[in-house]
Amino acid sequence: MTMSILPTPDVLTVYGARWCSDCRHTQRYLDSVGVAYQYIDLETDDVAQALLDAAGYQSIPVVVTTTGRVLLEPTERQLADAIDITPT
Repeated sequence: MTMSILPTPDVLTVYGARWCSDCRHTQRYLDSVGVAYQYIDLETDDVAQALLDAAGYQSIPVVVTTTGRVLLEPTERQLADAIDITPT
């Protein structure tokens, strides 16, 4: 399945849910390296959930960079590469 393009945000955006351990790990990593990001809780934002559903994304977290790059369940190395920092 080909994924559709998501809107390019003004700030790094993480789509996730509180129950998702990968989502919490992504947030902890971004916090630890001091990267500003917007977190969208898919449990409370039906519009965002519908957007991801329509685009074909079924796993979380989904991270969208300010260049429009989409990362699905990214590792720390993938996040570091996407935000152009040296991995820890």
